[in-house]
Amino acid sequence: MHNIALSWQQAAALAGGLLVLAAGLYVNSTPRARAVLPFAREAGVIAGLYALWQLAGSLSVLGTSGAFARARWIVRVEHDWHLPSEASTQRLVGDHPLLVQAANLYYASMHFGVLFAFLLWLFLRHREQYARVRMSLVLLTLVCLLVQLIPVAPPRLLPGFVDTAEQYGQSVYSLGLAPDQLSAMPSVHVGWAVLIGWAVVRISDSPWRWIAVAHPVLTVFVVVATANHFWLDAIAAVVLLGLCVWMQRAVAHVLARRRVLADAPDELSSAPMARILR
Repeated sequence: MHNIALSWQQAAALAGGLLVLAAGLYVNSTPRARAVLPFAREAGVIAGLYALWQLAGSLSVLGTSGAFARARWIVRVEHDWHLPSEASTQRLVGDHPLLVQAANLYYASMHFGVLFAFLLWLFLRHREQYARVRMSLVLLTLVCLLVQLIPVAPPRLLPGFVDTAEQYGQSVYSLGLAPDQLSAMPSVHVGWAVLIGWAVVRISDSPWRWIAVAHPVLTVFVVVATANHFWLDAIAAVVLLGLCVWMQRAVAHVLARRRVLADAPDELSSAPMARILR
């Protein structure tokens, strides 16, 4: 399968072009230009963040050192915690080629496709919520990338597991052990999917909003069934998402409290003058 994801160079060029377009629209005073400006600016920012994500995925602090030892450690921990085996999950779909190929396709395309559709929906329909959700997305991605600088092999590279994408010629990875293949922990796929499902349910008032929960559920199953991630990778991503959302709310609370305290002296100093004027 051809890798439909943009390289970091392509994404950086796209981001630069969009930001240049935004700058041109900014100096243009026509109503149409002003209407397009927010979309062009935000698309440029997202493309820039995507470029950084792709670039960071090609780097590793330790190269390939210890990646397989850490993966075997995860297998032992999951066994001690009585988590289901990824191999047993693979056996559930192994005899159904169409289902396996559909899982490979979902893993390769829905990761970015659903995210971009979600951000577009949020920007156009719920602009007041966009900045907050985008910050959560940025924080989660940044924390995941920092953790992923320490390489961890995915189960598909270990004995006893099947690389389903390679089996059906649908792999998006190049040959060899590149750093982007050794960034299994945590699962950004799962982190993004859970954020999308949670945000849609929380923000939308449509009775159909619960359909969005299917995306994180399918994503968790797909990343395990294709042996691209361990169950523990998914658990770690959800925990990190919770920490990022909590940290963002804590910072927002502190900043709001500081603004209130900063405004308080002005209000107190104006009280005596108000009494004199009365």
